[in-house]
Amino acid sequence: MDTATLLLFLPACFALNLAPGPNNLLSLRNASQQGLRTACLAGTGRLLAFTFMIALAATGLAAVLQASEVAFQLIKTAGALYLFVLAVRFWRAPAEALGPEASGRMLGLAGLARQEFLVAAGNPKAILIFTAFLPQFVDTSRPLAAQFLVLGAIFLVLEWVAIGIYGYLGLKLGQWFRRPSSQRLFNRGCGALMALAGAGLLMARRQA
Repeated sequence: MDTATLLLFLPACFALNLAPGPNNLLSLRNASQQGLRTACLAGTGRLLAFTFMIALAATGLAAVLQASEVAFQLIKTAGALYLFVLAVRFWRAPAEALGPEASGRMLGLAGLARQEFLVAAGNPKAILIFTAFLPQFVDTSRPLAAQFLVLGAIFLVLEWVAIGIYGYLGLKLGQWFRRPSSQRLFNRGCGALMALAGAGLLMARRQA
């Protein structure tokens, strides 16, 4: 991989990292309720799921998912159902003032990381993105494994940066939405967006 290819990859990759989606919404909400540090650490669940997906793309196993309508539909349906469950939870979340005294009634770090992992892993389109996106920047005349390793590592680092950016935005929102009425509106807004993401996932089609 030459420098010119890398310079093309960086902005294109970061655009994918920053695209609004269920995982970035989780980072925003987690930071608004439990702080930037917790949101960033919870994002490791997402990074773990993406690491598995990059490994699949590197070994060519993602082609099985791309070729199998049944596998695609099963993963897609499971992911959409989980997003709907999160939407209901967010919609029904109690409205309360945010503060240190409320942290004990929220999910712990492990629970938040598990949410991030399941949302990322339940989206088969993410695997197809890695299958279609990363190979565009791979030089087939050179060892493939090393190139996937470099590209995958860059993607994960930029994803971590995106987690931090959305977490920072969520932190600012958390400072703004301190009243229970604002918290209720914020929770229901997150729930509605999760439901829309789930509906969008159900309508997603496998690429031919």
